[in-house]
Amino acid sequence: MKLLANNKKAYFDYFVIEKYEAGIELKGTEVKSIYLSNCSIKESLCRIVNGECFVYGMNISPYEKGNIFNVDNLRIRKLLLHKAEIRKIEEKLKLKGYTLIPLQVYYKNGKVKVEIGLCKGKKLYDKREDIKRKDMKRDAELNIRKKI
Repeated sequence: MKLLANNKKAYFDYFVIEKYEAGIELKGTEVKSIYLSNCSIKESLCRIVNGECFVYGMNISPYEKGNIFNVDNLRIRKLLLHKAEIRKIEEKLKLKGYTLIPLQVYYKNGKVKVEIGLCKGKKLYDKREDIKRKDMKRDAELNIRKKI
């Protein structure tokens, strides 16, 4: 499994409740561009429309050697999930405060995969607690290194 893009901001802004692995429908030179890690999912989100899951705002830079075969870099892309998974996600999305966010893009066994997470938004005080925990953990590690 080779990691191609990661959404660190999602873990800071949301509690990740469940994770799902989905395939993604790509066209033309998008695959070559993704293999070169020319994609970003920082400001992207997923929606379910008519029983199909789509990712919005995923930026795949045009392939440099692709000339006329390149497609729009911010186009809407379909995610490939089983219908049962989509129904399950759709029921949970109806609850207040839940959203579907892409967490990682990687390729596994020669296929590009997207890990999406069912997330619940964090409040400001939750984010502050996370920052405090990270600072405490970093300080503890520094103290351990100094003692050794």
